[in-house]
Amino acid sequence: MPSQLPSFAPVVVIGGGIMGCSTLYHLAQMGVTDAILLERNKLTSGTTWHSAAQVRALRHSQNLTRMIQYSVDLYARLEEETGQSVGWIQRGSLSIATNEGRLTHVKRQEALAHAYGIDAWSITPEEAKERWPMMNAEDVIGAVWSPDDGRVSPSDVCAALVKGAKTMGAKMFENTGVTGILTENGKVKGVETSQGVVMCDAIAVCTGLWSREIGEMAGADIPAQACEHFFLLTKPVEGVTQHLPTLSDHDSHLYSRDESGGFLVGCFEPMGKAVPPGILDENFEFDLLPEDWDHFEPMMMNALHRIPALETAEVRMLLNGPESFTPDGMFMLGETAETRGLFLGCGLNSVGIAAGGGAGLNLAHCIIHGHTAYDLGEADAKRFAPIYNSLDHLMARAPEILGTHYEIAYPGRQLKTARDLRKLPLDAEYRKAGAHFGQFYGWERPLYFNKTAEPKLGFGKPDWFENVEAEVAAAHEKAAIFDASPFGKIEVKGPDAAAFLQHVCAAKMDKAPGSAIYTAILNERGTYESDITAHRIAEDFYRLYVGTNAIRRDLAWFERHSEGFDVTLTDMTEAYAVLGLMGPDSARIAEEVGAGALNELGYFKVGEAEVAGCHVRAVRMSYVGEAGWEMTCRAENAATIYAALTEAGALPAGMYAQTSMRIEKGFAAMGHELDSDITPVETGMAMMCSKKKDFIGSEVVNERRETGKRTLATLILEDESAVPLGHEPIYVGDKIVGHTTSAAFGYRIGKPVALAHVHLDEIDGVAVEIDIARVRFAGKLQLAPAFDPTGSRMKV
Repeated sequence: MPSQLPSFAPVVVIGGGIMGCSTLYHLAQMGVTDAILLERNKLTSGTTWHSAAQVRALRHSQNLTRMIQYSVDLYARLEEETGQSVGWIQRGSLSIATNEGRLTHVKRQEALAHAYGIDAWSITPEEAKERWPMMNAEDVIGAVWSPDDGRVSPSDVCAALVKGAKTMGAKMFENTGVTGILTENGKVKGVETSQGVVMCDAIAVCTGLWSREIGEMAGADIPAQACEHFFLLTKPVEGVTQHLPTLSDHDSHLYSRDESGGFLVGCFEPMGKAVPPGILDENFEFDLLPEDWDHFEPMMMNALHRIPALETAEVRMLLNGPESFTPDGMFMLGETAETRGLFLGCGLNSVGIAAGGGAGLNLAHCIIHGHTAYDLGEADAKRFAPIYNSLDHLMARAPEILGTHYEIAYPGRQLKTARDLRKLPLDAEYRKAGAHFGQFYGWERPLYFNKTAEPKLGFGKPDWFENVEAEVAAAHEKAAIFDASPFGKIEVKGPDAAAFLQHVCAAKMDKAPGSAIYTAILNERGTYESDITAHRIAEDFYRLYVGTNAIRRDLAWFERHSEGFDVTLTDMTEAYAVLGLMGPDSARIAEEVGAGALNELGYFKVGEAEVAGCHVRAVRMSYVGEAGWEMTCRAENAATIYAALTEAGALPAGMYAQTSMRIEKGFAAMGHELDSDITPVETGMAMMCSKKKDFIGSEVVNERRETGKRTLATLILEDESAVPLGHEPIYVGDKIVGHTTSAAFGYRIGKPVALAHVHLDEIDGVAVEIDIARVRFAGKLQLAPAFDPTGSRMKV
């Protein structure tokens, strides 16, 4: 090990666990051969050393799966590359089901596996028993077998990664704790350590359990919280004579495999235990937390049922090792919103070994190139509202997140802890109307109204079907109110406001004041960073409306591209409410409440009016395919305006109705149809990108106009009973040609409908099938929306 720190390193990686070692290795592999890694104690101390180290490739999205597939490939070749054994054992994984909900869940996973190129297939309980002979399979009703999954030795993998990085010139320093982070003008400049100061251009925070504290040193929020994680180790058991697949019995909250001739039995119990502050100090190295048999006992009873041989097995230990969890169960990857040059690779939520190889590659790519190797928006380090970083929130939420690892992925499932963090201006009115809420960026938003009881979750026709049907009918036949208040509202002011937005936005942004503009925000690769609506209020004043979950990300993007422009950017989200009044009765209601002037507005024009004596600034536009306006008002006036609209006959409608109507109208959404792998050409929206100016990504878009083609289509299913959810593979014959991105029941057309990206020479009118939990449903693709308010509703 080098004895003296360099005075400068281009990148400093903090943390010697799987993420830090993988990031260092990939930085060196990509040419940053003078990067260094700092570890406060010893390599793999903290979390990595006690990992169960299972590597299961299939995840809920294609790119997350791709990321872990890379981990599988990396671990399989590291030994040959470095000469260091990694203990790679590829014996597959077996997921069993003991109830119909779980069986549907695992069959949906099997369908996903086929879409993402993973070898997995359904097997019978008898076949599952053959693969895991010591399992009690009496209550098993089905299973899915994935032969390519495996496990590794976590310490050996880290040793191999560091060995490979050193061979390329990178350096690693143990017993070197970080005591401070130096910043200047919101950008990292260096790190203070127990062995001296190192100046740098970028820092990778791969510090697991201690990430939140490191973030505080740099003025950045890193909402990660440690929870206790248990697994039982037994002494050798008769009959365990060879390596077994990993057994996933998620209905019992368990996973199990062989370990040193005995069993390893771990759990993700329904509600975990958060580790209070102060327990995991700088001296917590290769340590464990105390055994807690009382807490583990319910899981132990489940384990005895599933593996009868445990009854006589001798316990070696109940390992209690802390793991870090985030508020949504997804890790954090990428640059922070608050501090330039501070990159996160932390909050791995007990999937560090599986994710580590691919996540390290993507973090290194992000540090060097400014973006991940492929879209990983669900792991964006900027996705959390600041309120999520409070200790009270994390202590309440993290234990539930631990338990969600093994929950059935029912549509509509909502977290129960740390709720009511942020309430809409109309929260009281919505509760009176029987709203069922979901949490988004901390906001409680109505999903549907007139709830009579807590919904029973399932994969079939949902409990709220009729509620949403009534809300869609209100918007289609009369008038409905859709609340968009949580949308981010970023005000851009200054003499260079138009020039700045001309540069960062793909659409023509210098339209006259009183105009509204929908535009893509693209990166240098010509792919989507965001999509927004802008209101030009004055020559030097725009208000940008951005996605609820994208506020910190989009604001950071605009701020980082505003250099050289005389503009100020201000987040005004909480100052204003936004109410969408939609439906054929909207014009009458506008007149009745004193806002008749809105009826004179042209499409995508902004105007001012008063509703019940309160000022509104409205734009004639619709996200749901019905005529109306989105009205912005001061938050404190929302209740008065809402009362006037409802007294005139408008009914509140929730997000489920909005989503159904959005999909019917063929409107694409970020994180579904739009992401940083997709250009406007693929979405069919290149015509909304100006050809008469240069903007970020314009050169690529213009090239793609010539070489690319549209892949986004509408898919209408024939069977009204089908319940697509999104991410289903699409077949033409036996060939997978794409996958759905968003799906819902289309109440205005009376059929299930989805948006999808498909790769076909011709799309319009093609007959296809989609795989929903291994059942094929017939449908037809079309380029036109499923519903068009002008009268051409469905093309079949």
